[in-house]
Amino acid sequence: MSTVPVALDLRICPACGDRASCPQADGDTLWCAVCGHRWPFRRLPLFALTGPSAGGKSTVGPKLAQRLAGEAVVLEQDVLWTGALRDDVPGNPAFRGAWLRMAAMLHQNGRPVVLCGTVAPQELEPLPERVFFSEVHYLALVADDDTLRRRLRARPAWREWDEPRIEEMLEFNLWIRGQVESIDTTDARLGDVVTAVEDWVRSRIGSDLATLHDPSVRTRSS
Repeated sequence: MSTVPVALDLRICPACGDRASCPQADGDTLWCAVCGHRWPFRRLPLFALTGPSAGGKSTVGPKLAQRLAGEAVVLEQDVLWTGALRDDVPGNPAFRGAWLRMAAMLHQNGRPVVLCGTVAPQELEPLPERVFFSEVHYLALVADDDTLRRRLRARPAWREWDEPRIEEMLEFNLWIRGQVESIDTTDARLGDVVTAVEDWVRSRIGSDLATLHDPSVRTRSS
């Protein structure tokens, strides 16, 4: 008996080949608005480790990847900050949409993604690709203004952290504290911050870990 293949790019219908600009999902089932075909997919939670630049994301990320090896995939979002994805549209929807599609494809391998990068819920939640995830959890790494200034000024020149840009990041630092759960890294030890983020991820994966490697079991929302 022949079977219909499932495309890794979840926007593409495996039956008619249409590429949806606005994917349609009903729980953990995708459906094509053109031909009506329906097919299952892994709808896992996405973890967004956000916060201002110099808050500690790039330092915590490699350690977190070691801790969560085999359970989650930890990625740095700036790796795609290039070419046509680096646009001037507020919120950078092309860039963030590409990352959501990438994360959703990785989820089909059975492990949730922890995406490290400066992002706010308002930049992800309205995107069409949001339907690929059961939840998007946000955690910000923040610090006091003096610490962020010192860290940003110490960065190499190619990062182009001039004073106006630093002040903009300090405004974001203040703003994101009121939007999502946060961890202050000003005086915290690296190991303690990594452990706190690890615990945050694990507590939200919860019982879903038991089903991640079983494609016959429908993934529950965290």
